[in-house]
Amino acid sequence: MLLLGKNIIEAFKKEHSTSRKALDRWMKLIENSNFATPQEIKKLFGPNVDFVGGQTIFDAGGNKVKTITKIRYGLKTVLVTHVLTHKEYDQNKWKD
Repeated sequence: MLLLGKNIIEAFKKEHSTSRKALDRWMKLIENSNFATPQEIKKLFGPNVDFVGGQTIFDAGGNKVKTITKIRYGLKTVLVTHVLTHKEYDQNKWKD
């Protein structure tokens, strides 16, 4: 998959250095995958992925980091729109 929005991930990693390994691992998994359906994502990520209102939410780092994406299966593209701590995610501002 083509991963767009790496700048958002990099900015988050600078602020939250403890998330670096988990996000690097997540990026590698995404870039080395070729998802055609949400079911294929669920098969790989299991309970660490949710689908909310047209967005795909990934848990990383033991559910400490939420990566919010929009996926275009036909274009094989994953667009990162937000990377948040679990606390920031729970405030639901990302839904606006």
